[in-house]
Amino acid sequence: MEIALGSSSQTLFLPRNSSKSYHKKIKPISPFSFSNLPLRKQFSLIQRQSISRQNCSIKCQASTNGSIDQQNDDFILEDVPHLSNFLPDLPSYPNPLKKTPGYAIVKKTFVNPEDVVAQKIVVQKDSPRGIHFRRTGPREKVCFKSEEVRACIVTCGGLCPGINTVIREIVCGLSSMYGVDQILGIQVSLCYLLFYVLFFLNLVIFQVYIIGGDGTQKGAAAIYKEVERRGLKVAVAGIPKTIDNDIAVIDKSFGFDTAVEEAQRAINAAHVEVESVENGVGIVKLMGRYSGFIAMHATLASRDVDCCLIPESPFYLEGHGGLFEFVEERLKENGHMVIVLAEGAGQEYLAQSMHAVDEKDASGNKLLLDVGLWLTQKIKDHFTNVRKMDISMKYIDPTYMIRAIPSSASDNIYCTLLAQSAVHGAMAGFTGFTVGPVNSRQAYIPISRVTETQNTVKLTDRMWARLLASTNQPSFLNCEIVQKKINRQTTDDINDIKITSM
Repeated sequence: MEIALGSSSQTLFLPRNSSKSYHKKIKPISPFSFSNLPLRKQFSLIQRQSISRQNCSIKCQASTNGSIDQQNDDFILEDVPHLSNFLPDLPSYPNPLKKTPGYAIVKKTFVNPEDVVAQKIVVQKDSPRGIHFRRTGPREKVCFKSEEVRACIVTCGGLCPGINTVIREIVCGLSSMYGVDQILGIQVSLCYLLFYVLFFLNLVIFQVYIIGGDGTQKGAAAIYKEVERRGLKVAVAGIPKTIDNDIAVIDKSFGFDTAVEEAQRAINAAHVEVESVENGVGIVKLMGRYSGFIAMHATLASRDVDCCLIPESPFYLEGHGGLFEFVEERLKENGHMVIVLAEGAGQEYLAQSMHAVDEKDASGNKLLLDVGLWLTQKIKDHFTNVRKMDISMKYIDPTYMIRAIPSSASDNIYCTLLAQSAVHGAMAGFTGFTVGPVNSRQAYIPISRVTETQNTVKLTDRMWARLLASTNQPSFLNCEIVQKKINRQTTDDINDIKITSM
């Protein structure tokens, strides 16, 4: 079997085991949110309240006999669309998976249609059960005949450890589990995503698998909406890809564990460098445009980091409680120190000092200045000119080295689960969904749900408190910007509690 890589002017056929990745920069399409989507008939649920959160979040309860339990009204299912929602005469077929060698001996081949995954791990006594998502896995009935399926795999965005595994496992899942042998791969930027896919729909594409970040997922949502409007039998499945781990709802994105593990090498190198000189200060810049998860986790995993700076927690340089004061204290105590810096940290100060123009890249993201070089020079100037201290600065930027490495064993397993879950969902007729782990269980999530907001480090959570306790770094609470951010997060947390307690 071969995988076809298509473009506007040519189609290439590549061996199935090709290790080449296909990436281009992306440009966001305006977001789309689902509204008033009915539940799938086979999942016997009773609608209890109106749509909320601009997606298909419905307050409902499981029912075995169609009756409404007036006592239990605290179960919310955020369901995903199904082709039968707009194709009422959609036929179904027995799932061929049962006859495959791998699943022939599985005790329970198919997922119970009423299985759901809870978003909240801890539920107190007498508290609402909260939000749930549909569990992934093969269904007893499918909506496609294997011989009729033509699948399309679309990748957008930059490099990320594990992307080749996702592509391979989608192909292997369609081929080995469902007998699909017509699979097309497309390399596009997001601005052309809608045009390309709809062009291939004219060639009778039945399943579209779209791999990319939140901007790409918004494009996938727009494609689903167009498919629904046309009444086409096309399943649209999203696989979230962002090394920064800033996709909302899911536990983590693929490639994140690999990035954190590889970041340790850079941190260790910085520590060795600064330990070998007098008053050595090392700065390691890691990925994290708006979310500092990689920097935070890499710091917690290491014992050689003295300070971690992330976009969510503004810092200041001069004065009591500032970064300069902390650096001087550490140099006097240990003779060296290591700072881990997320690329999006301190951009407000950097932009002011350099009078930067607000420019954006092809993806619509704000172009970031090199905060690593800026902070390196600031620290060097302060101690040389103000404190009259000789220091030795070391700066390491392993960003592209981290993005390009092979994925770790755990990420490879995770990518396999993501890909196969997407295949099972598309074959079963679900559409307009993305896949990902919620509380360590794979779930089908409405695409609009993962694109409505970005996942960021909460300064009010225990994880950030653990980091501050581990590094003993200043919290920069004297900074007015930090105080405003904490107050805003506290307000958001209270609002979230109100939402989940409806």
